[in-house]
Amino acid sequence: MTKPIGTITRGTTGINRLRRGDRWMTHDPLVTGRLLDAADPLVVDLGYGASPVTTLEMAARLRTVRPDLRVVGLEIDPERVVPGRDGVMFARGGFELAGLRPTLVRAFNVLRQYPESAVPEAWSTIQSGLAADGLLLDGTCDELGRRCAWVLLDRTRPLSLTLAWDPFTVDTPSDIAERLPKALIHRNIPGEPIHTLLTAADRAWSVAAPLAPYGPRVRWRHAANLLREQGFPLRAYRRRLRDNVLTVPWSAVAPLP
Repeated sequence: MTKPIGTITRGTTGINRLRRGDRWMTHDPLVTGRLLDAADPLVVDLGYGASPVTTLEMAARLRTVRPDLRVVGLEIDPERVVPGRDGVMFARGGFELAGLRPTLVRAFNVLRQYPESAVPEAWSTIQSGLAADGLLLDGTCDELGRRCAWVLLDRTRPLSLTLAWDPFTVDTPSDIAERLPKALIHRNIPGEPIHTLLTAADRAWSVAAPLAPYGPRVRWRHAANLLREQGFPLRAYRRRLRDNVLTVPWSAVAPLP
């Protein structure tokens, strides 16, 4: 067996903590399309922590997309590896993915505990283990899952950044900055694209304040439209969203050299 690559992290987790990322994956056309097209729909939850509850939740949600998908939870700490249950297997593994070739990898709150300089190599190691059309979701969230952010990557490059938050407990879009993925969290400074985006999002949110009586979802939809009018390439979601969501191509927020 290949020696696991990585270091043991804190392993904190909680019931329903990663629900916003799960909801997004079950509706994202690229993620669902890759799962539906896969000959072997294998999903890996990398670094599930001290409890496998969020892995089991992810499996149940993604099986609404493809009921026959296989799910494996990987933990680098051998003491956290538990017996399989509910059709989910658990094993020891790190960034090398224990030799598996998954269609989708979710790595939430893993790289947050590494230095920024470790991100490129970690991404590259995971990407090299993906199936030919595989995807990686590298994300971060707060302890209750109310503020979330993630980068979607394929085998060669980052594709997009998504911010998702509870409409009723977050005051401004820039409040998500403290939960940006490790690749961006130290780049939220003037002159960097992510800072420009968050600053503009706060301004649009302020302009949309007259819509506050109709609720934060209506207010955010208007603010997002204002950002698009200003040239920010926000994805437009046609379905009604439970969360406030901001998704942009990675090129719109990629760190400056």
